[in-house]
Amino acid sequence: MGNCFGTQVDHHSQPPTPEDTKKLKDSSNQHGVVPPTGNKESGGGEGNETSSGRSKEGEGGGVPASGKIVSTTLKIFTLAELKAATRNFRPDTVLGEGGFGRVFKGWVDDKTYAPSKVGVGIAVAVKKSNPDSSQGLQEWQAEVEFLGKFCHPNLVKLLGYCWEENQFLLVYEYMQKGSLENHLFRLGGAEPLTWETRLKIAIGAAQGLAFLHTSEKSVIYRDFKASNILLDG
Repeated sequence: MGNCFGTQVDHHSQPPTPEDTKKLKDSSNQHGVVPPTGNKESGGGEGNETSSGRSKEGEGGGVPASGKIVSTTLKIFTLAELKAATRNFRPDTVLGEGGFGRVFKGWVDDKTYAPSKVGVGIAVAVKKSNPDSSQGLQEWQAEVEFLGKFCHPNLVKLLGYCWEENQFLLVYEYMQKGSLENHLFRLGGAEPLTWETRLKIAIGAAQGLAFLHTSEKSVIYRDFKASNILLDG
């Protein structure tokens, strides 16, 4: 049920400065969804969105609870495709904004990831770089290099990327419940969380961090906070 949308990560074989916006997913949803290797769910519009492109734990091709490192199979999107998916990055599709740039909600086909109409296929989060951002290319490269290799029930899935016309974009699975911060402080009409749910979120986020820190290609996540934990259902 949650994801952490962070910004600073150190990889042990790299200099300490790369800022890799990691997404951790806590599993406050008891049915812990995982990155896509099996069945995919379709979004049914704004009121019935799903965390697209993920199979449930235990289904065919699922990711083990301990996580794993895989060969990257990221889709290379064109800028035109992402413009179509987000309706030309319309202001009403903005999900949030950080040091890297803005995050937009888009829709793509659940199998080919080709752009689709609103409510058709699966929802995705498209992170678009700010031309004035000092993070820019370095952070984008770090995410493409590392995020695409990690599969874990508590890590948000990076689906693909785009580098075109001096624009750096990343495409992630969409987290329908927003950030933990919104729920804790009741921002934007977010529902309050029970203590039981909060405990599950904390455990899930900790499991995601442990996987990053102890995996063979360990990564140190340096921006762990409530606004960077996203909830999926």
